[in-house]
Amino acid sequence: MTFSLGDVAGLLAAIAFLLLVGFLAYPLIKLGRVLEEARAGLREVTEHSVPILDETATAVASANTQLEKVDVVTTSAASVSENVSALTGLYAATLGGPLVKVAAFSYGVRQAFAKATGRYDGDRGADTAPGSGRHAAAPEGGAR
Repeated sequence: MTFSLGDVAGLLAAIAFLLLVGFLAYPLIKLGRVLEEARAGLREVTEHSVPILDETATAVASANTQLEKVDVVTTSAASVSENVSALTGLYAATLGGPLVKVAAFSYGVRQAFAKATGRYDGDRGADTAPGSGRHAAAPEGGAR
């Protein structure tokens, strides 16, 4: 058997191509293993994240329920506050004015009794001193 120069060149080209395929097959096998590991990791992350998302949805729903309850309590507290404010205004209107008048009347009676018994020293300078925070009584017959 005699080989021509073309046959030897073809045989060398085939061997070179076989070596090239061998060198390229190794990185492709490694890449396949890397992709398999990535797929397994992604599957594991998915398996663990779905229950976490379910728990989060449950927690958000529970928080929403609690916020609705807090809203009811806040609305009730605002209603109570309005009622207390109205009651305070009613008390001030009903009893505030008469109590001031009773206090002024009792002060006048004490002053008159003090004048009648001779123990009256005037308005006592300490009661009307500037900056004391107290005011002298209204003049007789005059309204405040």
